[in-house]
Amino acid sequence: MKQAKFYQAALLIAAFLFQSAAIDATAAAAVQSKKNRKRPGDAAAGVKPTPEQAADETPVASPAPGKTNVREVAPVAPPPPPATTNAANTKADAPVSAAVRYSYEFNQPNFNVRRVVIEHDAAGRGQVSFARKDSEELFTDPLQISPAALARLLAAWEALKFLDSDANYQDEKQFPHLGTMTLEMKHGARSRKAEFNWTHDEQAAALVKEYRGIGEQQLFIFDVTLARQYQPSDTVKLFKRLESLLNRDELSDTAPLIPVLRDLATDERIPLMARNHATRLLKKIEK
Repeated sequence: MKQAKFYQAALLIAAFLFQSAAIDATAAAAVQSKKNRKRPGDAAAGVKPTPEQAADETPVASPAPGKTNVREVAPVAPPPPPATTNAANTKADAPVSAAVRYSYEFNQPNFNVRRVVIEHDAAGRGQVSFARKDSEELFTDPLQISPAALARLLAAWEALKFLDSDANYQDEKQFPHLGTMTLEMKHGARSRKAEFNWTHDEQAAALVKEYRGIGEQQLFIFDVTLARQYQPSDTVKLFKRLESLLNRDELSDTAPLIPVLRDLATDERIPLMARNHATRLLKKIEK
């Protein structure tokens, strides 16, 4: 009985000692934790933050409700206007003279092609327009006059001294049924127009012949392009007309026709008769 009481007392003492040790351990851990606590921005306990870290730790105010978190930037003043350049080193915007423009127009209301207008610059770039009988529609195509034809045109214009002349190119005889020709030249503010239906002036006649030849060639190219696409059978009569013009020397410069005829000679969309005719004309031009 005495032994049992002894063991019970020993167990109570051991439990009391264990509880005291646990309390001490908890207190010690709390103290140690407090010592090891880092301040914000310290890389490690006992190490002072660098100036850069200190700057990063600056508290940032939360944005006001409803405002976007965008850093406000002071407005930048516009750069000062550039200094005025010395007038001696600056060229004034001098007016540029307008390019020279040339034009030819043919009108005869009773002809199948009642109107032809050719306009171009000194480099031969321009456009050609056609209007057929009983139609107000004007068909226009871009134009590049060949170097050989352009040289003849410019030589004739120069020989006429067109802008400096007041010559009347109309002959005493009148042939209005052949159509009326109009020549016009513009250079800057200067311009002159001359109209006639028949002339004996050699240079004026040369201009008309050259422009008619250009018009005939461009009209053939225009018509045959439409025919091969919409009415291939019409190419037969178009080649007959082209051969007639070629035989009468009424074309300006046949060189630009060569690639057109080569293409047509192998185009199976048009009749074989037309292709063979294109081949014959091609050989005639190239020889």
